[in-house]
Amino acid sequence: MAAELTAEQAAIQETVREVAREEVRPAARGAESFPESVWDTLATLDLTGLTTPVEYGGFGADRVSYAVVNEELAAGSLSVATALSVHCLASSCIATFAEESVREEWLPEMATGRPVGAFALSEPEAGSNPAEMTTTARAVDDGWVLDGEKQWITNGQRSGVVVVFARTDEGVTQFLVPKDRPGLTVGPKEEKLGLRASDTTSLSLDGVRVPDRYRLTEPGRGLSAALEVLTGGRVGIAAQAVGLAQAAYEHAREYAGEREQFDRPIGEFQSIRHALAEMRTTIQAGRLLTRDAARRLERGEDARAAASMAKYFASEGAMDVTNEAVQIHGGYGYTTEYPVEQLYRDARITTIYEGTTQIQKTIIGRDIFGEL
Repeated sequence: MAAELTAEQAAIQETVREVAREEVRPAARGAESFPESVWDTLATLDLTGLTTPVEYGGFGADRVSYAVVNEELAAGSLSVATALSVHCLASSCIATFAEESVREEWLPEMATGRPVGAFALSEPEAGSNPAEMTTTARAVDDGWVLDGEKQWITNGQRSGVVVVFARTDEGVTQFLVPKDRPGLTVGPKEEKLGLRASDTTSLSLDGVRVPDRYRLTEPGRGLSAALEVLTGGRVGIAAQAVGLAQAAYEHAREYAGEREQFDRPIGEFQSIRHALAEMRTTIQAGRLLTRDAARRLERGEDARAAASMAKYFASEGAMDVTNEAVQIHGGYGYTTEYPVEQLYRDARITTIYEGTTQIQKTIIGRDIFGEL
């Protein structure tokens, strides 16, 4: 379960780390809307084509590099990292499941960052159990007609294309839906506890027509395809949780070295040092689990349990680390003057999206008894 990186992966890490801290972090600090200038920077670095194959103009990153990018970017801003990971999730679906003409039509432009991709699986009454979705796709002579409601859509407003999951007579299927299709309506931006720079919306589909070539999977195979893609997505979220926790730890360590009480820096007190030691250990354990899951995916292994363990541990660890970072800052940590309060609020979502902690425990439990 080594955390060592190849020379290329280390170079990617160094580049993204510098951009995340020097450009992303200042632009996203306290932002209530997405910093589009940052997106353009990510496109310049080819990061918007992270999961797009090289033959379509993308970066074609391996799984560990993908995790490294998510970790470093989340240390700058979880909102930005989440937007990129969802864009890459949509690109992955198109690259993996679409026919050649559709890949050629969409992937080269998505690799440059525009159009932005979105991923529409969850519904108001079908979150942790997507098998209960009620959005439908009805076959017609020239393709399909989609009707239904989707919820919690990252990049809901700023996206130009959405991968939509809908129920056909044979079962759940996924479709590529351009945002300009008549009948597709974007809801207002959700007001959230954290992740406030990320536009999260609902989507309404009322008689939205798409050609059959925009059907990405055979009727009835969409759900298994979604779960396959989400395994990689969970590794990405685990990496983001590690990066966010790392940022909180760094802020707390710096503050402990500067803040004085009783005529000495608080970092000299054993209670603070023990807290920082626990934080550092939690972060490194999460990083090791995440990279282990990424390497298993890269080798083509069944990494469902490994991905769930990584996401479970790293996301709950991010909550613990950011909570302790606020505590080390004392009253200042509760104010917007210091960034740890935002990190604390942002950390909460990592235990929820891409499958809640409870869902991850369920998956791990099934694996324990050979039920996966």
